Amino acid sequence: MSGDLPGPARGDPATVEGKTMSNQPGSSTAAETDQPEAVEPTTGEPTAAEAPAGSDHRPSGEAGTDDAAAGHEAVADEVVATGGRPEFAPGALALGLLSIGWLAAMLWSTHEAIHSTAAGVTAISLSAYALPGVITAALVTGATVALLATNRLGRATLRFLAAVGTGLLVGLVTAVAINLTYADNATTNTIAGTAAAAAIIGGAMAGARQARVVGAITLATLTAQIFVVLFSRARDPLSELFGAGETQQSVLDAAKWVSRTESLLAGLLAGLAAYLYLTWSRRRAERRDGAASPLRWPAYLVAGAGAGLLLLLTEVIIRIGGRGLLDLAAALSEADEVAQTALGTSRVDNGIWVLFVGALTTLIVFGRTLGPRPVDDDEDEPAA
Repeated sequence: MSGDLPGPARGDPATVEGKTMSNQPGSSTAAETDQPEAVEPTTGEPTAAEAPAGSDHRPSGEAGTDDAAAGHEAVADEVVATGGRPEFAPGALALGLLSIGWLAAMLWSTHEAIHSTAAGVTAISLSAYALPGVITAALVTGATVALLATNRLGRATLRFLAAVGTGLLVGLVTAVAINLTYADNATTNTIAGTAAAAAIIGGAMAGARQARVVGAITLATLTAQIFVVLFSRARDPLSELFGAGETQQSVLDAAKWVSRTESLLAGLLAGLAAYLYLTWSRRRAERRDGAASPLRWPAYLVAGAGAGLLLLLTEVIIRIGGRGLLDLAAALSEADEVAQTALGTSRVDNGIWVLFVGALTTLIVFGRTLGPRPVDDDEDEPAA
């Protein structure tokens, strides 16, 4: 039967495929002349010539190349914005000086309160009462001073180690200052050791790559703490406003509402301070470097909640490092035990309120600055 086949059918397979398969009905080469063509391997994807006009389909090699190029461009933009180094936190000097002044004020006020009492029992109770303020101030000071010391270091590992070392130095200086100025007893040693540990933890926190977020957290915490001290002058008028009377229950109910009002306002101010610092720091970075890496909403969320997180972290440090002082104050009398329990619960509640109110405030303010999402004109056009 092979002798009866036409001449072209007896040619080589390449000739048969080039002349016969190229002239099949519906083929893209049906109108072309019959010429031998090299057969390309089939990949299961249409070629650029076979793709419908106006479609965005491209071969996988070209699409992968474009995706890789886009990824490299995004990384290049981030490197240009940050210089390939951890972020720079503007205003670190001002934050460091402010936190050092605040720590000194807390140590001085605690010293005056303790030494103004003649009885040692009252001194123990006052030391336990003043301990949270000292620990929070030491925590923030360790963070701000470490941020100032490591602000211009480029390598992340070196920056973290230097931040921890700076926090250790701040803790040692704080502990020595407490031991030199306070009475030499177990209570003083507890305050000094706990404050030193808090400063080291704060220094380690400053070793993070997001230095602007750390700066926002420290400013928000300082804002909340200063507000609480100023708010203490309004406690008595607010207690009367909330119905404090002759009975003990009315006094307790009024004190609860005063505490909630204080926490609400402190969280509001902390969230606003965090947002304002992040906005200001980005503008400073743009003027300084020509570009600044944009911060997404999780950064604003953490910055707004940072003050509450530090307050809760303070409570953890107190209950671990200052447990002996708290137990000693609670063992003075039954009333002191009730008071210490109530104070601990109040501090936790305050930290939670500041955390959530601060985070919500920052997110709301940040969300109001976002414009509408741009709409691509090609998406509105109907498909051909």
